[in-house]
Amino acid sequence: QVQLVESGGALVQAGGSLRLSCVASGGSVEIWTMGWFRQAPGKERECVASITWINTNTYYASYAKGRFTISRDNAENTVNLQMNNLKPEDTAIYYCARRPEGRVEPTANSGDYDYWGQGTQVTVSS
Repeated sequence: QVQLVESGGALVQAGGSLRLSCVASGGSVEIWTMGWFRQAPGKERECVASITWINTNTYYASYAKGRFTISRDNAENTVNLQMNNLKPEDTAIYYCARRPEGRVEPTANSGDYDYWGQGTQVTVSS
């Protein structure tokens, strides 16, 4: 059974940084395409970033480019999201998710992901 557990969410001031981690069990992130999504109150869940397992291809939402970095640590079976220069509009619950085995493309569509973590809260104060 695949399980994904996020951590690293916190209350931080605008301009600060956070590093979110997603530890996987029940399989290896080395062969999964993984994504980070977020959902703010009253808004739909959206993809922040995604990384494929087969090469270095990534996807970033426009607001994440230049501020956020998604990475994989195969030894720790973890996918991380480094977030810099945080803004109040980044406040949301952040989720990691997995695409089914064999799926390569780092897509932004939540329906392309089959396993999800429980989420970690990120709050950015102004």
